[in-house]
Amino acid sequence: MTDPVREIADAVLYEGHVLWPYRRSSIKNQQRWTFGGVYPEAYAREHSDRSIVQAECLLQGDDVSIDVDIRFLHVVHRQATRGEATAVDELAGFLTWDETTERTVELHDVRGEARQPIAVAAGRGVEPVEGGALVRTWQQLEGHVEARVEPLGEGLQRARVAIRNESLWPEKTRDGAVRRTFLSAHVVLRAHAGEFVSATDPPEQLQAATADLRQDGLWPVLVGEEGQRDIVLAAPIILSDYPQIAPESPGDFFDGGEIDGLLVLNILGMTDEEKREMRAGDPRARELLERTEAMTPEEMGRLQGAIRELRPVGGP
Repeated sequence: MTDPVREIADAVLYEGHVLWPYRRSSIKNQQRWTFGGVYPEAYAREHSDRSIVQAECLLQGDDVSIDVDIRFLHVVHRQATRGEATAVDELAGFLTWDETTERTVELHDVRGEARQPIAVAAGRGVEPVEGGALVRTWQQLEGHVEARVEPLGEGLQRARVAIRNESLWPEKTRDGAVRRTFLSAHVVLRAHAGEFVSATDPPEQLQAATADLRQDGLWPVLVGEEGQRDIVLAAPIILSDYPQIAPESPGDFFDGGEIDGLLVLNILGMTDEEKREMRAGDPRARELLERTEAMTPEEMGRLQGAIRELRPVGGP
């Protein structure tokens, strides 16, 4: 059984991960991960980007606590090497390029104030392939997460979550900064013994309190089943309450506002060489290609549109 909250969170996490036409040679993929980044502080000061993001939301209830999950992507450089140490551009069907790995920080049963460090050591991994190896390296990340639940009176609480990137930035380039950035960072909050208040459509009596909330780089919406109020997703894009993945969608295309049917046809219309480059680049793009090529005529037919609801049209 699929988790609708995780589906939406994953769609946010991989938004802009790699864009059509999903190949390294594409101009759009020369500068990746421009979305939802929490950058090292020194870089952010010089380039007017964020090194801190935060979200606030209201909770109704007296004895309230929250669980907080912070998720983001971390750049991993994949270098193809022939033999033991000779760097090459391509080997065994893999291009030298950048991948990502998911990072998660969790805080449980937050009452009052809590703080959790973000500490990822630099590392290196080697995957043997025919003729050599794929050497993956990643840079150190440092920072912390702060979470707070504070009473506002009369059974009303304010929850606040902030993410700060305190990583070093020695190379003084954008590429060096991106390798130390919390990419596509977002937060999932789960309430215990309380209910969240919609930040976009609060009840009339809570509109003033909602207007005092401060959002910076993250915007909270209710997620889950319609009417459910125990889970909030704070994302770097503005969504409506209870966002959903279209049931006809065969999977993530990494591109907001995507038209699945058109992208499927574009992928199937690629030349063999274009497909080879897509397959040799990012591993998630390879999965996308394989998934698309395996689609049945019935699955493709479902991408041509759907009527969600019918409403009467007024007339004379």
